[in-house]
Amino acid sequence: MRKPLFAIVTMLAAAGLQAHPSAQTIERITFDEAIRRATANNPTIQQAAAGIVRAEALLQQVRSRALPSLDASFDVTVIDPVTRFSGSSINPRAQAAASASLSAPLLTPVAWAQRAQAADQVLVARATAVDIRRQMAVAAAQAYLAIIVQRRGLELNERARENARSHFEFASQRFEGGIGSRLNMLRAQQELSGDEARVEDAQLAVRRTQEALGILIAADGPVDAAEEPAFEAETGQPTDRTEVRLLVARQAAAERIVADSWKDRLPSVTALFTPQYVAPSGLFAQPRSLRGSVIFSVPLFDGGSRNGLARERSALLDAVKAERAGVERQVSSEVRTAREAVRLTERASERARAAAEQANEVLRITDVAFREGATTNIEVIDAQRRARDAETAAAGAEDALRRARLELLVATGRFPQ
Repeated sequence: MRKPLFAIVTMLAAAGLQAHPSAQTIERITFDEAIRRATANNPTIQQAAAGIVRAEALLQQVRSRALPSLDASFDVTVIDPVTRFSGSSINPRAQAAASASLSAPLLTPVAWAQRAQAADQVLVARATAVDIRRQMAVAAAQAYLAIIVQRRGLELNERARENARSHFEFASQRFEGGIGSRLNMLRAQQELSGDEARVEDAQLAVRRTQEALGILIAADGPVDAAEEPAFEAETGQPTDRTEVRLLVARQAAAERIVADSWKDRLPSVTALFTPQYVAPSGLFAQPRSLRGSVIFSVPLFDGGSRNGLARERSALLDAVKAERAGVERQVSSEVRTAREAVRLTERASERARAAAEQANEVLRITDVAFREGATTNIEVIDAQRRARDAETAAAGAEDALRRARLELLVATGRFPQ
């Protein structure tokens, strides 16, 4: 007596589960933990922090140009032959000299302007780091939500597979008992095979989103979502977005550079003081000497270089102003769009959930009718597909609502905190 087909399928499914055991324990983290780790460990954040250190180092270098500097030197000179005059050596055969040079900038308008400009660049670097932190937080939040929706899709496909398996087992039993048709059994088996393929695809989609989250938080492997975040309703007026604050800092820095262009034509004054000690001294040289000087420098003609530089600075300022105006309009549009998206996706989610509940009820009624012989399995298969599609649409609507609420918080500058 041949074994029923549904028993063979059950054995193969169990063998498949045993052949692919979980080879890796995936870390599960909360939403807040994912955001914290993304904004602390992501290499892009570390690069932005290095940019701040570099800007501070450049400020230190520029500041040093307007401060006194002191240099010292020591050298030994050996000559041969020794030149003599009236029996005495003009220069000793071996002579050591030690000297120092003190330079004190007295009037350096260009260096003073560059110091203020470098300080502005430090503020720009800090604003850039804050904006990058926001970008990484949003990317991590999107990846976290993607895991939730993909995992929900996997659950729905697994449920559909179990329903299809149950239907296939019932059709197989009827066929083996001689009261059902082979056509009905094959239809049910075809639906089961398709659902099993969709489960495999859904598992791959979940794994890909877990890997994406692991990369964003700088983990050594995939990371899973441990909870469904609850985003609070946005209230109050929007705050300044980080990208707007960055452009404000860049515009202020560009305005200072343009305003300081006239200082390129100012003179500079530097004082030099150089003491020297020589031992042994020569015939016509003193063992100790001092030299002091004041250098007064005035730029007279540069072939139009300063005019070209001033025009370039003005053009860069105009570009920053235009970029800021565009971003501010974009931000206002994003706030309006996000608020409307929350309102509409809330209604869409309610209707999608109601449609899913109705589709499941139709499936239950259709299955009962088929088992009582009142309908064919075509109606059952169709009801199963419609129920799965409705559940998938409801899950997609729930994900759209979560994303709309997140986008509203981002648009109003309230995420991340």
